Amino acid sequence: MSLAQTPAATPTAPRERADPADLGSLYQHLRVVDVADALDGIGYFDIGLMDPQVRPLWSGMRFWGAAATMRCVPSNRPMWKLDSTEDIVAAHRIWFEETGHLRLPDDLPAGHVVVTDAGGGREVGFWGSENTMGAVTKGAVGVITDGYCRDTAEIERQRTPVVARYRGRTIIPGRIKVVEVQGTIACGGTQVRPGDIVGCDDDGVIVVPAEVAQEVAVHARAILLADMHARRKHYEKLGLPLDQTVDIDAVEAYYGAV
Repeated sequence: MSLAQTPAATPTAPRERADPADLGSLYQHLRVVDVADALDGIGYFDIGLMDPQVRPLWSGMRFWGAAATMRCVPSNRPMWKLDSTEDIVAAHRIWFEETGHLRLPDDLPAGHVVVTDAGGGREVGFWGSENTMGAVTKGAVGVITDGYCRDTAEIERQRTPVVARYRGRTIIPGRIKVVEVQGTIACGGTQVRPGDIVGCDDDGVIVVPAEVAQEVAVHARAILLADMHARRKHYEKLGLPLDQTVDIDAVEAYYGAV
């Protein structure tokens, strides 16, 4: 396979079986709608629903994991004029050396989701094709921002799992600054805390508070399986070839240990 045909590798491989000790694994096969229905069922109406404008950048994306959070604000300081091509290429390094740059811890467990509160500032491509791949190499299964992402054609080609409100063009220096990591944030109109379970698919993004995540996973799994059984009957009556969305045996086998 040529480089042009090769999608970006994902170091965090899908799990073969659900692990009761790993909350993220309990959500692997679930749809966002299953989880939304389960949250409704325990009285958490509209809790965790991100703004519908915060959407996957390419169709077919799905991920679940524990949130790792970043909070940004407008920098309120302009970038200074750079004097050479070399410095312009190194603008981010120069900016960060001068102003500082908070980063997420390096020891986050594999399978986390980076969730970014962009601070409501003007257009800035805080996330792009290179640094999102960097997040994946450190174990992230997804990146979510309620701000901008740039290099979006490359992100789609790479199949890098990025969710954003807007597609942008500009770079970080002089526009945005990370002021807190691993704190409680607001993203897409909903609260997100480190350890909350976050997921996305083509329908959007949802956040499950950690204290109810185990219970919600149980109810959502039952909702999914009931839907699969009903849809499979329609497939059979219509003579449609069965696909993975009605592969009940695979889902039941995956959750066999929980």
